[in-house]
Amino acid sequence: MKYYYVYIVKCSDNSYYTGFTNDLDRRINEHNAGYNKESYTYPRRPVELKWYEMFTDPSQAIIVEKQIKGWSRRKKEALICEDWDRLVSYSKNYTENGKDGSSTSSD
Repeated sequence: MKYYYVYIVKCSDNSYYTGFTNDLDRRINEHNAGYNKESYTYPRRPVELKWYEMFTDPSQAIIVEKQIKGWSRRKKEALICEDWDRLVSYSKNYTENGKDGSSTSSD
């Protein structure tokens, strides 16, 4: 069976990069070797793998990759730390919870 991976790496400038691959070890090595000078990670090497999930359906993996790419830094960090409560909290609308994740209502 073929596997596909969605992954998050932390770059040397402390930013995060989310990607998709069918060979995780090879892809991390490519990021660190700097094969593509135009890539986001090239000037931010070395990168360190922080999180990944394995899929058998490449379409599902691509959907998850695109979803995570749209997330805030704090949501990615909650995922990396497996802090499901924070992840849920950060997933709520800013008008419900405020930019910092705390409630803006007085209840």
